Amino acid sequence: MKSCLRISSTKEEIRIMINASAETDEVMEEFHTKLPRIKQYFEKDQKPIHIIGKALSEIEKTGVRTILSKEIDTKITFGDTSEVLGLHAIKRTFETSIDTSETKFIRGNLRSGQKEEFTGSIAILGDLNYGAEVIAGENIIVTGKIRGLAHAGANGNKKAIISANSIDPTQVRIANVVKEIPDNEYKLPIIYLEGENIEIG
Repeated sequence: MKSCLRISSTKEEIRIMINASAETDEVMEEFHTKLPRIKQYFEKDQKPIHIIGKALSEIEKTGVRTILSKEIDTKITFGDTSEVLGLHAIKRTFETSIDTSETKFIRGNLRSGQKEEFTGSIAILGDLNYGAEVIAGENIIVTGKIRGLAHAGANGNKKAIISANSIDPTQVRIANVVKEIPDNEYKLPIIYLEGENIEIG
């Protein structure tokens, strides 16, 4: 099974990145499995733990905290809340804009069965076809047509947007909000969150 957790250490914290597409049971199982390794990081640096990537529900966060607290006594925060370390981290999670985010460029169409993930923004120079999936921590820009599944703001960033030349009926997601896109007449549509609702403009 492909790993859904990536552990690293910065000057301020132990950082755990959760794969945005991982299922809840996979995440919990891997936290159990990797607890000894996470404990080794903590014993070496004695830093708080900050968890980013997949946006977790409150129940999932409680489950993660329960697993970690069995062996580790430290502050545990999540990237999709304001409970992060300082104003810079809050702005990085919630207020990153298109012109300042790191961007991964994909040349050509994404075909059925293909999947692309990146912690920053993703720009597809082509179409996102039926059966293909793209997951970005920040924004998604498609120069062609969106027909597949697009998930922007996968790290909880509700400021993220999705933009394309046109969009066929499909499902899109921004942060933890999902919307079925019906037939539309929008050209160069921009999809964004207004409160807790996904809008097209």
